[in-house]
Amino acid sequence: MSASQWRRAMNRQPMAPVARPRPGAMPATTGLPARAIAWPRLRPRHGIVLILALLFPFVATPFFTYQVAAQSLVLGLIALSLTFLGGYGGMVSLAQMTVAGMAGYAMAVLGTSSSAAISLGWPWWVAVPFALLIAVAAAALIGWLSVRTEGIYTIMITLAIGVAFYYLVLQNYSVFNGFQGLRELHPPNVFGVDWRQPVPFYFLALACALAGYGLVKWIVRAPFGVALQGVRDNPRRMAALGYDVVAHRVAAYAFAGLLAAVGGILLAWYNGLMTPGSVGTSWLINILVIAVLGGMRHPIGAFIGAVLFVLLQTFAIDLVDRERFNLVIGGVFLAIVLCSPDGLLGLWVKARARFAPRQTTTPTPRRQA
Repeated sequence: MSASQWRRAMNRQPMAPVARPRPGAMPATTGLPARAIAWPRLRPRHGIVLILALLFPFVATPFFTYQVAAQSLVLGLIALSLTFLGGYGGMVSLAQMTVAGMAGYAMAVLGTSSSAAISLGWPWWVAVPFALLIAVAAAALIGWLSVRTEGIYTIMITLAIGVAFYYLVLQNYSVFNGFQGLRELHPPNVFGVDWRQPVPFYFLALACALAGYGLVKWIVRAPFGVALQGVRDNPRRMAALGYDVVAHRVAAYAFAGLLAAVGGILLAWYNGLMTPGSVGTSWLINILVIAVLGGMRHPIGAFIGAVLFVLLQTFAIDLVDRERFNLVIGGVFLAIVLCSPDGLLGLWVKARARFAPRQTTTPTPRRQA
């Protein structure tokens, strides 16, 4: 055999045998379209939680419906944007409350407020989409500035942006009305329903929270979400495979900004105002605390952390002085993080794994030759 014939023979790759599926085995998902793989699987516990959430305002008092449940849903939606960035993108941003504040201020300036000389008086169905668009564009810009860094540098850049926006709204009177802010921000009356009432506003916040949660669960299973998790784990390898790492991260910031913007508009309607205190440094940290309390790896953890935070914020003042409220929040935060870095859901996973009945496996007999 000549040298050329030997090289041609070595270059020929043998055909790999086709593996036949076992009887009763699940078919492979490689041939399925992406939309068939992306939808999350609904379990019975999801239906139970949904039924309880729908029945809650009919059995609870208006105080718990509005002050606790509705506020938890709004703050949980903003924290969900941070959970998406941190848990699935590996990017911890302290500017999510800033993006929410931009949406709230934009809606107040474009719509109606107590300052008729500042607000443009646009109808709500025009002001709200423009406010969302402004906030998403700002989130994409923040992402474009911060995705080239990692770790503590990303946190410091986003924190600096949040502090800069706080001082901007604090010192600017021509657009943001300074430290007094913009007041009398109320949801519009649509379909003859007064959405300022506790029960209608609760269902409005619940619908937005369910939509945000469903979008996150769908996106993390879609090709974009899978690629984003690959960028989180090994950006160099994803770049070598042909993925645009910067574009994926900026798109993640934009989507997270949409979630935060919806939460910011709901928060402006909930409080009835937008002031510099709404976007202060304390609230930048509080959103991070809420996300970590629930668990950064689970989308539902943002709402669980928000419920715990609102309960402590509402009732801890009855036990300690108002000035020592942050001490209680910090103590609970340290206790949960030290016991479980994955938050409350991490504790639940550990408890279920410990107390669940162990399954005994019988060894398979060896085949005799």
